[in-house]
Amino acid sequence: MEAWQDRKQAILVVDRAHLVEIARFTRDDEQFNFLADLTAVDWPKREKRFDVVLNLYSFPKNERLRLKVWAADGEPVPTVSHVWPTANWLEREAYDMFGIVFEGHPNLTRILLPDGWQGFPLRKDYDILTQDTAWIRENLGIESGQ
Repeated sequence: MEAWQDRKQAILVVDRAHLVEIARFTRDDEQFNFLADLTAVDWPKREKRFDVVLNLYSFPKNERLRLKVWAADGEPVPTVSHVWPTANWLEREAYDMFGIVFEGHPNLTRILLPDGWQGFPLRKDYDILTQDTAWIRENLGIESGQ
């Protein structure tokens, strides 16, 4: 959908529908055999609110590649955990912090926050102090002191 280079690193914005196909191609044909990171960026005023960002590395070529997928709130992104096993925990983190659903993920559950936590703390419209105070009061029986 878009492509550019920044500091000698190629950055590609790809369609969600083709993410798995492109992931396999970059791993198998282009030798980007290491998923260094998978994260997200929240742009709350944009229709496609989230950038899901995959940072890839090729050991044979000593090159980096960044893939981006745009997703609206509630719009699932296909999992790449079967392409790069590292994505399993990284997608869980993006789900836990942003609420992005990775379709086909084998165990999409919270990984950092307690199961009862409400909301997604890395969304820009999230009120962390209200949630933190309520959770501490309910689960620890004390006032947070913040």
